[in-house]
Amino acid sequence: MPKAKGKTRRQKFGYNVNRKRLNRNARRKAAPRIECSHIRHAWDHAKSVRQNLAEMGLAVDPNRAVPLRKRKVKAMEVDIEERPKELVRKPYVLNDLEAEASLPEKKGNTLSRDLIDYVRYMVENHGEDYKAMARDEKNYYQDTPKQIRNKINVYKRFYPAEWQDFLDSLQKSKMEVE
Repeated sequence: MPKAKGKTRRQKFGYNVNRKRLNRNARRKAAPRIECSHIRHAWDHAKSVRQNLAEMGLAVDPNRAVPLRKRKVKAMEVDIEERPKELVRKPYVLNDLEAEASLPEKKGNTLSRDLIDYVRYMVENHGEDYKAMARDEKNYYQDTPKQIRNKINVYKRFYPAEWQDFLDSLQKSKMEVE
């Protein structure tokens, strides 16, 4: 039900609230979520980004981490100063990231089952005759001979072992018929 008229109280300005701290805390809470779980679990919110990444052994700026050598200026051995290396307090983060990066990449792209069945049907019935494939009644999408050839080549490229097994089974079936 709606409130009765005149029963709402006017909001008064809070003079005793520290707006700077309020905004800073709101910004900190609204910080972006770290996607990498290894880094997110090792993150210390009390420290800066640079300090957190230095503790994990990661670089904030890759250009400074691996500096490019200037070709024109030749520095003398006396001029080169060794910067003290930051202490890596959380090496397990770097080890986990390296282990995850060394895993083989999964092949995510596959062909649809319909396309695989289509290609197998066409090759079983017509062999290499692409013009006959184009006239076939199962050619629902009215593919041209070149389009059918390209679909077959895509299938060969995606599943070379399966394609070879398929051709071997076709050869055996032809041998049995003859």
